[in-house]
Amino acid sequence: MAGPGRSSVALGADHGGFPLKEELKKFLTEQGYAVIDCGTFSTVAVDYPVFARLVGEKVASGEARFGIMVDGAGIGSSMAANKVKGVRAALCYDVSSANNAREHNNANVLTLGAGMIGANLAKQIVDTFLRVECTEERHLKRVQMIDNIGSADLHTPEPAKVEPAESGEPTVTELESGDVARIAQRVKELMGTQGVSGSITIPVCGEEECTNCGLCAVKADDHVRLILNLGADRITHTLGAGKVPEDIAKYIDHTLLKPDAIESDVIKLCEEARDYKFASVCVNPIWIPLCKKILDGTDVAVCTVVGFPLGTHMSEIKAMETRRAIRDGAKEIDMVINIGALKGGQDDLVYQDIRAVVEACEDGGALSKVIIETALLTNDEKRRACELSKRARANYVKTSTGFAGGGATSEDVALMSSVVSSSGMGVKASGGIRDYDDAEKMINAGATRIGASAGLKIVQGAKEVTISN
Repeated sequence: MAGPGRSSVALGADHGGFPLKEELKKFLTEQGYAVIDCGTFSTVAVDYPVFARLVGEKVASGEARFGIMVDGAGIGSSMAANKVKGVRAALCYDVSSANNAREHNNANVLTLGAGMIGANLAKQIVDTFLRVECTEERHLKRVQMIDNIGSADLHTPEPAKVEPAESGEPTVTELESGDVARIAQRVKELMGTQGVSGSITIPVCGEEECTNCGLCAVKADDHVRLILNLGADRITHTLGAGKVPEDIAKYIDHTLLKPDAIESDVIKLCEEARDYKFASVCVNPIWIPLCKKILDGTDVAVCTVVGFPLGTHMSEIKAMETRRAIRDGAKEIDMVINIGALKGGQDDLVYQDIRAVVEACEDGGALSKVIIETALLTNDEKRRACELSKRARANYVKTSTGFAGGGATSEDVALMSSVVSSSGMGVKASGGIRDYDDAEKMINAGATRIGASAGLKIVQGAKEVTISN
């Protein structure tokens, strides 16, 4: 029996798709789906149309709600399954196409090419395909038209008339979400693809310029540990750091986002992160290839920002920027939402904006963090932004960029946490954290990551705090 809310799935493959079929069978069973294994059961050569037909017939008869068929490329199986009356088979090659196949076309059979995608991406595609529903009336109407092809019920409607604008140019009356997805996908095809963190800034000084203040991560490591014990999972270290104990270094995001940074600054940033075994470097996108080259073979991740700092880029451009960043080597992406669209009530646009970036991160195996810029939002807008981020399946929501004249408050963090924490998402508080008390308030309010620049006061405050077992 399937688990609560889960459906039965007919699963098939030819010899080329057999290994991936077995991985998907285990994945589906663990997710609570009832799997009907239609074969094949080995890598001995067989004919894919036989198994595609079996999968299609299980779906058409109602024995299974969904079907999944795997062969080398997925194309032939899609053709074969669509010969079965009642089947709407779709070949999907990424999360976006899987979402579109279900939301727009109500596809009930998914075909995959084992020679085209890996197991991790295949699982993401399957998860999306089985989770998304087709509910919009205009889409359901078109699905019915597909089902009626070949029957007397099908008729060809008159094309919609578009009234010319005064300039003589036609007016676009409606841009559907699928249009944005298709644009993003095309950009992805053209560009190619491959398949941060409770941060507190701690004062540092270079060895030559050290003033012996005794307050930095190098010379006050016990005080830094107090901050980590509060719950922060990363701290930020700036350029020119000295040696940091390894148990602290693994929490550090080594950050350089200044517009006037030059190549030698970035090289120094990476060398310090590599030598001191920091968690990551966070840089502007132009520096990703250089950072990847320097840090190749280490455990130091490369983070970057997308649509930064205003968030007013087109969604497809953010998606393109994300995919390019991941292809260049980024493993964490901080994206800024379209703040004006949120304030204007265009929630669908904001969702598509976030989802375009999250899908790119899912495809590339990167973490996604959504900066909502709380200083510019009402409580209702903050709540809606978090709901949209959760719906889009981002990994984190983040309070601010630091460019909008305000930062995090404990009230903001508490509100954001109340919306997203139940889904397993994290909350990053960033900006406006000036001392130890501020950091403690943010963590107590629900922040799982902290970003701050006033490390001196934070560490000074930590001196007066005793952390109990």
